[in-house]
Amino acid sequence: MNEPEWQQWQENLAEALHDFAHVHMPFGKYGPAHYPPKGLPLHMLPAEYLMWFKQKGFPTGKLGRLLEALCDIHYTGAEAVLAPLRTPDTKPHPLRKERPKSFKFD
Repeated sequence: MNEPEWQQWQENLAEALHDFAHVHMPFGKYGPAHYPPKGLPLHMLPAEYLMWFKQKGFPTGKLGRLLEALCDIHYTGAEAVLAPLRTPDTKPHPLRKERPKSFKFD
């Protein structure tokens, strides 16, 4: 890869990472109805949710391209590129709510 191609690739990656952190899911299970006020940031979406979109079809436009790129990142095991976007107390959201770990039997 020559220098201009490398520089363009780096700029595209920087723009994509910025979008992963600042674009929020506008609809669905991780949208504003369930995660007010704006929805969940894209980088926090679980890999299973992204794989569901891969099977059913990504939305059109920029959101679809971002979700597809995130799906590819998760599929290839390159989640380390998302690490700078996350703080120590954040992690991808699970698909299900956590269940109680203790049970009471009468």
